Amino acid sequence: MAQFILLGLSEKLELQPLIFGLFLSTFLITMFGNLLIILATISDSHLHTPMYFFLSNLSFVDICFISTTIPKMLVNIQTQSKAISYGGCITQMHFYILFVELENLILTVMSYDRFIAICDPLHYTVIMSPILCGLMVLLSWIMSALNSLVQSLLVLRLYFCTVLEIPHFFCDLKEVLRLACSDIVLNNVVMYFAVGLFGAVPLAGICYSYSRIVSSICRISSAEGKYKAFSTCASHLSVVSLFYCTGLGLYLSSTATHNSHSSAIASVMYIVVTPMLNPFIYSLRNKDIKRALRRFFGVAAMKGPFVLGLRKCW
Repeated sequence: MAQFILLGLSEKLELQPLIFGLFLSTFLITMFGNLLIILATISDSHLHTPMYFFLSNLSFVDICFISTTIPKMLVNIQTQSKAISYGGCITQMHFYILFVELENLILTVMSYDRFIAICDPLHYTVIMSPILCGLMVLLSWIMSALNSLVQSLLVLRLYFCTVLEIPHFFCDLKEVLRLACSDIVLNNVVMYFAVGLFGAVPLAGICYSYSRIVSSICRISSAEGKYKAFSTCASHLSVVSLFYCTGLGLYLSSTATHNSHSSAIASVMYIVVTPMLNPFIYSLRNKDIKRALRRFFGVAAMKGPFVLGLRKCW
């Protein structure tokens, strides 16, 4: 066995240029949008807070998340090849699992940050210290890396049948396990245990945080105070809803219908659309991000004529 075959979203040749254009534009928009968020949080000292520290990490994870699947798909369409090597498939699957779980954990950490900011604002700077924020992100990386490593090593012990066609545009763990000729009971047990641990537990933590947030907001007497408190977590709540709704749609489409093609279509929303919309949600609803971006581009525009003037002087 040397390679797998990725069937992609459609086998119709006339649709390949359209798919290539759509995914290339989506990939570039996602990269550009998330890079802007990272640059804005780094360049503006007013954004050196726990919330924007987690946001910049989320943007970095989104860049890595979409980079694990889309570039290989674009290369296959451009070269009219559907092959991916065995090592490349395992590597892609490893990093896909890593960044999915990492995004989930960072969203959970961000919900805890909003919980402390609204429910205990007087002790916010003491509780959410830079050391604690760094440790939470580091722990999220370690837990996600261990999970993806275990999943990948368990796949390496399998041997596969002669039919190695994956009805997907990337190496999904479920689809790879379906091609195995050896026993996959242990793989399924570990996979569903990881789904419960890294899916249900963070979701329960997010729901608990927002239940406390809602109860705290309801106790605020003025309508202006309620709106201000809710606006601080509206963007995060929108991103969480988008992430879990698309993830739930992907899970239901793969388990209820048993249709690999419908699962591939649903995964587009989860893998491609969600990372693209995240920076728009935060930038459109956040005045601090807008101000930081205007300041960043304003400084860049001022440096341009200044550099040209220096060149003329030399």
